[in-house]
Amino acid sequence: MKHLQNPAASGAVATADPATEKLMMLTGASRGIGHATVRLFVERGWNVLTCSRDEVPAECQMEPRWAHHITADLGDPASLDAFIDEANEWLGDRPLHGLVNNAGWSPKSPYKERLGCLNGDLDAWRQVFELNFFAPLKLARGFAPSLHRGKGAVVNVTSIAGHAIHPFAGSAYSTSKAALSALTRELANEFADLGVRVNAIAPGEIETAMLSPETEVLLPRIPLNRLGSPRDVAGTIFYLCSEDSAYVTGTEIFVTGGQHLF
Repeated sequence: MKHLQNPAASGAVATADPATEKLMMLTGASRGIGHATVRLFVERGWNVLTCSRDEVPAECQMEPRWAHHITADLGDPASLDAFIDEANEWLGDRPLHGLVNNAGWSPKSPYKERLGCLNGDLDAWRQVFELNFFAPLKLARGFAPSLHRGKGAVVNVTSIAGHAIHPFAGSAYSTSKAALSALTRELANEFADLGVRVNAIAPGEIETAMLSPETEVLLPRIPLNRLGSPRDVAGTIFYLCSEDSAYVTGTEIFVTGGQHLF
């Protein structure tokens, strides 16, 4: 595991007053929804600590509030544990105000067919659950003290596929996201005693690298008649981390353009 630090931050969060400014941690930061979310939080005055399997591209290194990045494979239990240790060492006694569990994986066959219950590799199922379900659980546990200090919020990124059969998302991905929805409810109940809120967002067809080219056939089933943008998702994540949602916990918001209604 490698870490990449913003030179402008010089080992510390770039903030005039650490006691009042907010710090958010996000996984899966290097592209798509993760990149858009980092950009939005930075625009709105938050500092960000990020994690991804790859080093963050130059365009994602948001000066000056992009504070720190750690490269880790959260689907590997050993790498995940090392990430939690390194991030907690970097955080020290600093409060954490937001944890966004965005990293996820949806395996495809060489022919890009939907991997179902009959044709999906069971080892791939285990890998999917390790990243999509166990990583958010371990991260919430691992950063619970920092979140408690910040009276922060956890946002889990689930999926519309966790609630209904999806023509392109495989069974392993769909069931892992359904499990993450249930985990969100349980975490919300238990973390309430820490003063930490836990919610989820369920994106639909968002224009990212994960999107199948065939997705346009689903447009007639989207009442808003368009694909979503990463910015659409980022705005909802920001709401759930902000004081505007101070009395919202245990909730899952569909960011689908209405697709989940059918």
